[in-house]
Amino acid sequence: MLASLLTLLVVGIVAVAVLGVVLAVLGVAVGLLFKLLPLVLIGYVAVRLLAPKQKRLSAEDRKWLES
Repeated sequence: MLASLLTLLVVGIVAVAVLGVVLAVLGVAVGLLFKLLPLVLIGYVAVRLLAPKQKRLSAEDRKWLES
């Protein structure tokens, strides 16, 4: 009886410790996401705005590429 209670206590302590580590890692991941996401979004918008626009190919260019 006492051994089963001690086992249950140890299992509960290990479960709480594992849950704490998992939640800490999840918190760090969410924190980094909210710090990096605006930078990535700004970079993406800057690249899209500064990249040269692609022109439509003329009929001669298309014909040359397909040959």
